[in-house]
Amino acid sequence: MSGADEKPVTRAKRSNNLWMTEEQTENLRLSLKVSDILHQERTPWQDILVVETPEYGRALMLDGAIQLTERDEFCYSEMMAHVPICSHPDPRRVLIVGGGDGAILREVLRHPCIEVCTLIDIDEKVVETSKRWLPSIGCALGNPRADVRCMDALEYIRTTSDRFDVAIVDSTDPVEFAAGLFQSPFYADIKRVLTPKGLMVELTESPFSDTALMRQAISQMRTVFPVVRMYWGAVPTYPTGMWTYGAASLSPDPATPIREVRGTRYYTNAVHRAAFVLPPFLEDLIRED
Repeated sequence: MSGADEKPVTRAKRSNNLWMTEEQTENLRLSLKVSDILHQERTPWQDILVVETPEYGRALMLDGAIQLTERDEFCYSEMMAHVPICSHPDPRRVLIVGGGDGAILREVLRHPCIEVCTLIDIDEKVVETSKRWLPSIGCALGNPRADVRCMDALEYIRTTSDRFDVAIVDSTDPVEFAAGLFQSPFYADIKRVLTPKGLMVELTESPFSDTALMRQAISQMRTVFPVVRMYWGAVPTYPTGMWTYGAASLSPDPATPIREVRGTRYYTNAVHRAAFVLPPFLEDLIRED
């Protein structure tokens, strides 16, 4: 066959698509298209990555796990901050364990009654990264009412003489340095630093992908606190999109809001009450034996 009879070689059109994938379980992944990589570094504690995504705006990942995105972080941060504060009769001092990105801190400081919010995060680079690359999220990290300390939260809680009306535990996944944050000795330490009417809340993950951890956390809280409740909400970029929270109290009912907050996009007093109405399958999962 002569060269004149040969058909021209064609190639498939290529695209420069870059995707970020979180392996949420062994059998479940979430991928987001990435338009730009803004920041990446390895700290003594973890890998930090900030990317720009067309779907969810800027996203922060720690050790390959999505911590927050600009588009949906308010779903999580508002429910973590406002449920305990709006349930407490006189909240003035708040402790945040973790949360170095500042999202929950921003929500806590919406309440004029809060005199000081102490944030303890082990990795100062997370704080610096949020200030620089996530300004709408880290905007409260320099607030005069914010007491930001970069240190081991477990050690701080075990040794501090400070007392708090509300404690909010915003941990990373329960591995390595965060593994102890879902066990009864930690809850006992939290109880010790609370005032007599104190409340604490902690993420308890997804009832579908993290069933055992969720049940363990609630069970362990019950060995320490007289009042333990669960509530839930939607966080689209967290595993399965359905997220749960454990609320433990020394006296007030965490399911009953007694104050309001302005400027929110997810939380309201009505949402607060409704969040404690659990679907039957979730009640079954955490029912005491």
